[in-house]
Amino acid sequence: MSDEKPSLSSDVMLRRLRADDAANFKAIRLEALQASPELLGSTFEFDNELDVTWFAGRLEESHVLGAFRAGVLAGTAGFSVQHGPKNAHKGRVWGMYVQSRARRLGIGRLLVSALLDVARARLEIVQLTVVTTNQPARRLYDSLGFVEFGMEPKASKLGDHYYDEAHMMLDFGRKPDAF
Repeated sequence: MSDEKPSLSSDVMLRRLRADDAANFKAIRLEALQASPELLGSTFEFDNELDVTWFAGRLEESHVLGAFRAGVLAGTAGFSVQHGPKNAHKGRVWGMYVQSRARRLGIGRLLVSALLDVARARLEIVQLTVVTTNQPARRLYDSLGFVEFGMEPKASKLGDHYYDEAHMMLDFGRKPDAF
């Protein structure tokens, strides 16, 4: 997907977010952290303290797509290439979120599929983690060809509750049944 050609599917437009989208990106991220604090790796309190310029930097250093409905940011998903010569063949999907009122419209699939199109041109492997109780996200990733290669018990802790995370990957050079 080119940065200059937004993707349009029914009433959803996808485009890469840039520094000037930082305020909207921060707002949807804070919404996600309030709505589903167990699903993302940060907390509302921590991200709320970050300046908008921090979010602008994050948008410039990663490939973050936004899904817009009627001009309003309704979902995001990020992708970054791992650092270092031994890891540069891998990328990571992060920060996947679709507002509750925009769910069940295929926006999550559009976002991840578009990220995979970008990754496929540059990488061999894309990885992600997902909280094991997040069944809708797991079904989506399974349907896109991701396979689970491990599980991290107590990967995150919110209050007194622990959350396990499944580690998943999509190897562009292998068939899913090869694992």
